[in-house]
Amino acid sequence: MTIRPASVEDARAIAEVHVEGWSWGYRGLIPDEVIDALDVDEREAEWALNFTERWRDGDGCLVWEHGGRALGFVAFGPAADEHAPPPPGAGEVYSIYLRDDAAGTGVGRELLSAAEGSLIERGFPSAVLWVMETNRRARRFYEIAGWRSDGARAEHRFGDLALPIVRYARSTLCRGPAPGLRSGPLSG
Repeated sequence: MTIRPASVEDARAIAEVHVEGWSWGYRGLIPDEVIDALDVDEREAEWALNFTERWRDGDGCLVWEHGGRALGFVAFGPAADEHAPPPPGAGEVYSIYLRDDAAGTGVGRELLSAAEGSLIERGFPSAVLWVMETNRRARRFYEIAGWRSDGARAEHRFGDLALPIVRYARSTLCRGPAPGLRSGPLSG
């Protein structure tokens, strides 16, 4: 099992994880027809654009692999907060998604920790992230990892759907395992 930097060659695997993560993670929180309409090919094109054209210096993406199969990913970089001003010099965790069979195994904790370490290496002492307000599981995950809601609220538009989101912040990031570091067995 390895956490490593992702590249444009990983766009398809990341898109598959992204769509699967939405499917199991948001089912019951957003309409099924929105989830069922997600398309891996469209997500792959978006991820390829992220890697080749959209991301700035300091943006990054890590993927967790096991046996050549991507189990999860995390994307991060400079805070690009269109909803509320972030703390000065803050980084941002843009997204973190896992395959259904990786949920509850520690993969998410390892990815978030590795992203925090990578943000520190890029010069960001603190970070923010946005999470769907009704996603209790994700909010608990972040709270256990030391993140706290800072009171900022907004809406994320996904087509015609407006999702209420809340911002979480971590004023002091913790250094995680370095990308490429081999981790031990998965634990629940």
